[in-house]
Formats: sequence, C-alpha cells, structure tokens
Amino acid sequence: MKAKLALLLIAAVVLSQNLFADSPLTSTPISEAYKDSKIVQLASTTEGRLTIELMNYLNESMHPVEFKIAVINELGWDFNGKDNSTVFYEYLKEKNRYKDSDEFLNQAGGDLLICMAYLKALDDYFDVDEAIVYAKKATGKNKNSYTTNIICALIEAQKAMGSDWSEVYNLTNNVRLNRSLNRDMKEEAVKIIFEYMDLYK
Repeated sequence: MKAKLALLLIAAVVLSQNLFADSPLTSTPISEAYKDSKIVQLASTTEGRLTIELMNYLNESMHPVEFKIAVINELGWDFNGKDNSTVFYEYLKEKNRYKDSDEFLNQAGGDLLICMAYLKALDDYFDVDEAIVYAKKATGKNKNSYTTNIICALIEAQKAMGSDWSEVYNLTNNVRLNRSLNRDMKEEAVKIIFEYMDLYK
C-alpha cells in the first residue's frame, strides 16, 4: 500500500512538472520572431546567462521594449531555476543607485520593471507571485504598451494554471482585444504567443 502511494506521489510530481513545462511562460518562444536582431543573436550564445552587454542593452531606455523582451525570452528557463533576475538587480543597484527593491519598484521605468518581471518569472516559473508584482507595476507605468501588457498577462496566466484554466486564456485574450494599446510587438511574435494560448480557449 505504501509503495503504491509513493508511486502515485512520484507520478503526481512528474505530471505537474510536465504540465508547467508546457505552459504560458515556457511554450511561447517570442524570440524566434527576432532572430534577425544582433542583440537576440548575442543572447543565444550565452548559455542562458545575462552578460554585461545584455544588461547594458536592457538598461538603456532608447532600446524598444519588444527587443528587450525578446532577449530575455532567448535566455530561456530551466527546471532547476536560474538567477538572472538577481544578477540584473545587483547590476541595476550599482548602475542606477537603487538602495533597495522597494525603491527600484517605485522609481524604475516600466520597461525595466517588465524586464525584471519576465526575468523573475523565467528564473522560477513555479512561483511567479513576485514577478506579478513587478509586471503589474510595469503596466501601470506603460499602460499603452502591448508588449508590456501581454508579458504581464503571460505571467499572470502562468499563475492561473494552478486554479482556473479559462482564466489562462482570458488573461491574454483580453490584451489581444484591447485596441487602445500601441502594438509595439512584431505580428510574428504575437502569432507565436497565441498559437499556444489559443489552446486554452
């Protein structure tokens, strides 16, 4: 009896890992739409780790948020977790003189906040609560950015997978239907997102 129970528990863990491996954050390879970008090409050579060149790019306000998101997407995710968000936060603290995470959350621009949110979410996609806090703050500052809103929705959809699969679809679909947003993302990237997200319809 104990052996059967143990096997059931192991099966449940494996199933849950496979479920999350096929999820809003792990099954939307946005960077494929930006493969012609040199910065995304550079990100593809770093074995999933942020480098000083990539962090300088993410920190520079002149670069479009869609390319920053593509860079982060290209860095990817890992079952065992990553620490790119910690590395980036330490970089930002030194570069921009943020004294703590609260100051960063309140003073940083929307682009930096959504980058941090996405990094945190991909570092540990089993626990995206903190990433959602950053993402919601980012959408408050970049209200009209399609890219910022859709990334926030993907992170929230990841969280919703644990409780409400219809909400998984609605979160991203609501962004798609919002015609007031500035479409600052390639149509190919949007298609990649919804090829997966429409499975939840």
